[in-house]
Amino acid sequence: MQKDFNYIIKQMSVEEKVDLLSGKGLWHTASFPEFDIGDYVMTDGTYGVRYSTSQIEQGENWNIKDFISVVNQSADEVTDEITNGGQKGGSEALFSKSKPATCFPNGASVACSWDLTLIYQMGQALAKECQTMGVSLLLGPGINIRRTPLAGRGYEYYSEDPIVSGEMAGALINGLQDEGVGASLKHFACNNSEYRRTEMDSIVDERALREIYLSGFKRAIDRSNPWTVMSSYNRLNGVQTSHNPWLLTDILRNEWGYDGLVMSDWYGIKDRPASLLAGNDLAMPECKRDKSELLRAIHNNLIPDAVLNTACERMLRLLDKFKQHKHSDVKADFKAHHQLAQKIAAESLVLLKNEREILPIQSGKIKRVAILGKPAQEPVIQGSGCATTVPYLLDRPLDEIFDLAGEQFDIHYAVATPDDVEVDENEMKKAIEIAEQADIAILFVSTAVGEDGENGDRKDLAILPTHEALINRVAQVQKDLVVVVANSDSVIMPWLNNATAVLETFFAGQGMGRAVADVLFGKVNPSGKLTVTVPNTLEETPAFLGYPGENLQHHYREGIYVGYRYYDKRQIKPLFPFGFGLSYTQFDYSHLQLSSSALTIGQQLTVNINITNSGQYAGKEVVQLYIMPPECQLSREIQALKAFTKVELQPKETKTVALTFEWHDLAYYDPAYAEWVVEPGNYQLCIGKSSRDIELVASLKVDAPVCYPHIKIDSSLVQLIQNPPVFERVAQLIAEKSHLSMEYAKAKLVDIAPEMFCGLFITLTEMLELDISREELTQALQIQPIVKS
Repeated sequence: MQKDFNYIIKQMSVEEKVDLLSGKGLWHTASFPEFDIGDYVMTDGTYGVRYSTSQIEQGENWNIKDFISVVNQSADEVTDEITNGGQKGGSEALFSKSKPATCFPNGASVACSWDLTLIYQMGQALAKECQTMGVSLLLGPGINIRRTPLAGRGYEYYSEDPIVSGEMAGALINGLQDEGVGASLKHFACNNSEYRRTEMDSIVDERALREIYLSGFKRAIDRSNPWTVMSSYNRLNGVQTSHNPWLLTDILRNEWGYDGLVMSDWYGIKDRPASLLAGNDLAMPECKRDKSELLRAIHNNLIPDAVLNTACERMLRLLDKFKQHKHSDVKADFKAHHQLAQKIAAESLVLLKNEREILPIQSGKIKRVAILGKPAQEPVIQGSGCATTVPYLLDRPLDEIFDLAGEQFDIHYAVATPDDVEVDENEMKKAIEIAEQADIAILFVSTAVGEDGENGDRKDLAILPTHEALINRVAQVQKDLVVVVANSDSVIMPWLNNATAVLETFFAGQGMGRAVADVLFGKVNPSGKLTVTVPNTLEETPAFLGYPGENLQHHYREGIYVGYRYYDKRQIKPLFPFGFGLSYTQFDYSHLQLSSSALTIGQQLTVNINITNSGQYAGKEVVQLYIMPPECQLSREIQALKAFTKVELQPKETKTVALTFEWHDLAYYDPAYAEWVVEPGNYQLCIGKSSRDIELVASLKVDAPVCYPHIKIDSSLVQLIQNPPVFERVAQLIAEKSHLSMEYAKAKLVDIAPEMFCGLFITLTEMLELDISREELTQALQIQPIVKS
């Protein structure tokens, strides 16, 4: 039976309300036994449950040094624990800090699966592990747009595209919350780099905000209604996001209708009373200063009772959800979760290159295989920082390759690069000798471990120089060279011509080793596709000139042209396009059919396509729907992703897949009118294998009201004539002032319009010598509804 929250709030003292809206310690909520309210645990985890024993179970004895050590932990510390028993470098045993859990593929990796069913299952598994450890709220997923591949936490985030981000997040959240564990959708909003992240001000125009950076959050909320949303560390257009009423109240609650709780990132609040007034309900973690400042503001009548009590009600509703769904008897099946992690990783790997169909490795063609590189034995599976998870199990690629190869293949291994920084000539020589004698060489390479994570961004887009040297030197003696790369986000590949095949893993979690082996030997047909654009150089990336900003301001100068939108608009050919990924089989597209050839306000459209597997292997294909708008009042992208699906097909099998989009998916945001606008015209619906590989195209007639340009007193006569309703009112004003007919006034304006370069007010008062005040003209130009049928 649901509690009477209003009754509890009336019984609470002001001090108790302040306690309720503050954390208890680092990871707990406050408890109130007299109101039958227990304390609950929350913890980090966008791809794994990071249960820090030293912090969560020490109660009042937690140490801030423990918190800082986990925030700044490097992923290789965790790998050392698994591979070397904690001996390397004398590091503390992380098992004493965090419980082992399933380290699933990180966001940048799992999104490449484009599989909402798999990510839902991942959410379910995460929830079971949370329940096993007594965790009620998992602080994820993170869906900030991957605006620049330099961003330190890009590995946690899904995509450069808001549709992919929102759909993936919604599926994960539903998996979590259907199993009784709350999610915290983060970081709201525009936390798109880690450079001085608690100080930087993200300067973003409203259109880019709406269409790109907020769009994914809205879609995730619409799909899943997360129990909490987490505000970010940065400022947004001059205002701290945790203190931002426009963001947290006007947009999130009033426009989007979100009714859950908003919480801060850890120590992300700089003014507790301001944050509560803005709509940030819960301050994390417990901070005596924040509590005393809020209490003082309440006593000074600076916080209305309605604001305080509404926040308390949201918190009580959340705590009640925790109580209703808490189960102490849940036991996670970590073995089954490891198998799920392997499956997700296998479906997320992206085959970027496969010349001469060198993969999969087949026993009839190849006997001797050289495995090279330290990451084959010490895999790079995740990024660094709060999200870093101690893996319950760990698949080493080398072990899994030996296991799969059996006696059919002769496997030889060389570490080649024992030191990430300096080339070891002796080990390099051994590696080259092994590669030269082999039929094929598999090289495992990575970016620098620890440079991806919190509090700092990547320095460049290169893999480790020692690993690049290995590729180039092995290529001189072995023509069949497969490169397996692990990286947080896109890397440049000046070595690409030296590789016969390239398998992109991103950070694929604890099951990566088995997944890679399965793909290399053909047990799994690769089906992952990129959710970001891979550039040729750092300098060509959209955010290059504005990164990392100056004077603590980070200007998003590229506006809506993020990722593939930028490359399309500038007609730049990237190294690999958004949505790209190869398969061992071939998929043919045919019979594109629309549920209607025309669309009107509020309607939905379904697109059906036949997909045929015309190759020899069973496989999965990601079918992508892009929409190309007609010429509009405002500049628009060449095309934008609007829907996708993944289909599995046996050889020679054909299936019909359906893709659906809504009326709103055709809209762009017009800041002049503060409205979403769908313009009439013919839209092209493009079905593709990637953003640059379009297979089928159909035309859709959109019957929308006419959109007129916004007219101001300094607009030109040409612009005025393009807005007939306003043109009528201005002509009427001229007729009244000049005692001429409306028809004559309109004809006169049309006649002189091409020559009148100055603004409307100057034209009427100086050129036509009319006695019109600014107030009169402004009234005639007053903003009317943006459309007229």
